[in-house]
Amino acid sequence: MPAALRDAWATVVPDMKDRHGPLPPLMLTLTVVTGLVDAFSYLVLGHVFVANMTGNVVFSGFAIAGAPGFSLTASLAALAAFATGALFGGRLAHSARAHRGRVLHLAMLLETALVLAAYIVAAASDMPNAGTARYALIALLGLAMGVQNAAARALAVPDLTTTVLTLTITGVAADSRAAGGAGGKTGRRSLSAAAMFTGGLVGAIVVLHGGNPALPLLFATLLLAAATVTTFTLTRSDATWTQPL
Repeated sequence: MPAALRDAWATVVPDMKDRHGPLPPLMLTLTVVTGLVDAFSYLVLGHVFVANMTGNVVFSGFAIAGAPGFSLTASLAALAAFATGALFGGRLAHSARAHRGRVLHLAMLLETALVLAAYIVAAASDMPNAGTARYALIALLGLAMGVQNAAARALAVPDLTTTVLTLTITGVAADSRAAGGAGGKTGRRSLSAAAMFTGGLVGAIVVLHGGNPALPLLFATLLLAAATVTTFTLTRSDATWTQPL
């Protein structure tokens, strides 16, 4: 089996004796969630991201320059909500740092509640892209993605940040044999990009053609609920992977 396929397989079906144990497939699940949520925020709430903060910094510049379709207020609201969520996520991670499974479980509980609340707001609103509903959704989803990003940072599973792909894609090219590198982790990095692409694709399809723009948030909630149940079972483990890095 080629090395890239072995790496991909080990990410989806990890060795429980590995230093990161069952965390890699859970990180992939959260990466799909990122794609779903950002598809909703960009396509429904206007030109704003709730997970990709690099985009919001650039969008802020566009808005200040007067580019049509970009809102400085929306971008700044997303940045503030994300930073606040990261603060809460960081506090959770530090409070449960002795057990990595507990870190992820607590973060998933909070994130699931926030995304579920966002789905309820979006489903109940006639115009989720305007007024109070828009900013409530930006706040809820920004908080959720900040929590997720803080947890992913604390867990530090290599090449599975769940929200940022720039360095991941750079690693695929820069570490390849064509570049003179060893070509390691190509499978995992490619899976990470594919997971976010899948979330974005599914999110865009259901927003544009599904008749209900809130559906990406429903799908994200279901994935998060499944991850939360799974992580609860992991909190009982005392395997090596649960120990802090």
